[in-house]
Formats: sequence, structure tokens, C-alpha cells
Amino acid sequence: MKRQIQEINASSMADIAFLLLIFFLVTTTMDVDSGITRLLPPPPDPNAPIPDINQRNVFVVLINAGDQLLIEGKPGNIKELRKLAKDFFENPNGDPNLSESEMLSDKIKKTPEGKQRDKLILAEKLLGDRPISKGIISLQNDRGTSYKMYLKVQNELAGAIDELRDKLAKEAFGISYNKLIELKQDDKVESIRTVIPMQISEAEPKDIGGRK
Repeated sequence: MKRQIQEINASSMADIAFLLLIFFLVTTTMDVDSGITRLLPPPPDPNAPIPDINQRNVFVVLINAGDQLLIEGKPGNIKELRKLAKDFFENPNGDPNLSESEMLSDKIKKTPEGKQRDKLILAEKLLGDRPISKGIISLQNDRGTSYKMYLKVQNELAGAIDELRDKLAKEAFGISYNKLIELKQDDKVESIRTVIPMQISEAEPKDIGGRK
């Protein structure tokens, strides 16, 4: 006489599997991608003229595969990057190796009717006629550049522009740039951003080299 094989209670196994799934979901930690909080620029005005960029107006920052910096073609240190970027934009002594600038009133005359011209007019009304840098930061990295180093460099460059904005806010309105944002002084904030835009161009990674 054949022995009867006892049937397995499938419903109990399903309950156990479900409990295990819940357990692993609760106890397992997952890596979360970190990123940079950055306000993206608005879409470009289709009526705005295409800028003619002089090479002296481009501040080139390269990060190689070994996380080493090349600032304007020379080996550099991240500790000096913020100051060099600020000097590039401000160029108080008219250094021919640093960025050019043009007066706000002259830029208004060259800009066709549209949103960008309206922003420039508002900036002149609130900040007066002042020079605007033509400078642009070009940030480029190698495919082997670490994400951590890229973030550090990006933060230093963005920090340089934020410090210039803060300086202008205190000169023009007597309070910090962040305080203007906190108080929702939108016209003043927009005017400062118009005069000191976040001009950072991030190129596609290339094989720059440098890995040891």
C-alpha cells in the first residue's frame, strides 16, 4: 500500500514569504543618489541675439581622471577656485586676461523688445547703470572624474557667483541676497540675477586623462 504524501499548505508559505519581503524592505538600506539643488535657467528668449563670445570671456575649468584641476590651462587647487572665479567676473583693474564688461544701459540698447529687455530695464531702475560681466565659466570633466570631486568644483563655482550676488545685494539694498529671497523681494532678486547670472556651462565628459 502506497504511503500518501502529505500536501504542503501553500497558503502558509505565501504568508511566510510575504512577511520576509516586508522584513527585508524595512531593514534594508538603499543608496540614494545625491545631487545639487540648482534653479535651472528659464528657456532662452528666441528673439535674443546670439552672443559673440571672446575667448578672454571664457573661464575654463577642467577636472581630469585623477581629480586634478586645470584652471585656465594651469594646475590649480580647489581652495583658490572660488576667488579666481570672482576675480574673473569682477575684473576691477581691467586686466586684459580677465572678462570684459559692458554697461547695463548699453546692453539695454542692444537687446530687442521682449522679456530679457524688460528684465534689464527693471535691473537698471533698481540697481542703477552698472557694468555687467560678459564672462562665462566653462566646466569640463573627464569620464573618469569622481562624482564627489565634480560636486566640489561645481559648488565652488556656484558659490563664487552667489557671493558676488550677496555683495551686490548689500551694496544696493543693505541686506543679504538670501534675505531678499526669504522676504520674497522678487523684483530685487530678479534684478540681481539679471546683472549677475549663473553663467556656468557644463560640457559633456571627455577623455582628458590624468589617472595615475
